[in-house]
Amino acid sequence: MEHKIIVAVTGASGSIYAKLLLDKLVELKDQIEKVGIVMSTNAKYVWEHELGNKDFEKYPFDYYDKMDFTAPFASGSARYNQMVIAPCSMGTLGRIASGISNDLTTRAADVILKERRKLILVARETPLHLIHLQNMTTITQAGGIICPAVPSFYNQPQTIEEASMTVVNRIIDLLELENKSYRWGEK
Repeated sequence: MEHKIIVAVTGASGSIYAKLLLDKLVELKDQIEKVGIVMSTNAKYVWEHELGNKDFEKYPFDYYDKMDFTAPFASGSARYNQMVIAPCSMGTLGRIASGISNDLTTRAADVILKERRKLILVARETPLHLIHLQNMTTITQAGGIICPAVPSFYNQPQTIEEASMTVVNRIIDLLELENKSYRWGEK
């Protein structure tokens, strides 16, 4: 399967998920044709605040400005077939659920949904109110996947990175990339 992946990063807390996802995509690059990255202004600020660096600039992928509607994945004709928004703010999730395409992230998500391709939203908020839940239901009914940034603890993670990686490994599985990770009940 050809993997042309869009990775969008919003300003929600949880930059560790974006970092570990990008690290993993570099590691699995032989399975991927293209990766396009779009980050909000707040995403860059939160990354710097939470991770203490600007390493988001250093990945060997194609970067697009948050308002660049000439990016290839702003149209279904470019055939990007998967999109991950990690972390995904409730504001971004709400705009996608409402069909509002006011930046490249929401436009790309709209394209992915209309083309019946794979959209994965790594929702990062707690607690949730009814509007959040209704927006998640709307996106699910439209074909999107809500993958909450909720770590698992089966493998007894010892660090923040190991706990966060349990979420990233689920994202990689949803992208249908071959990946060695902890599997419940397997030795």
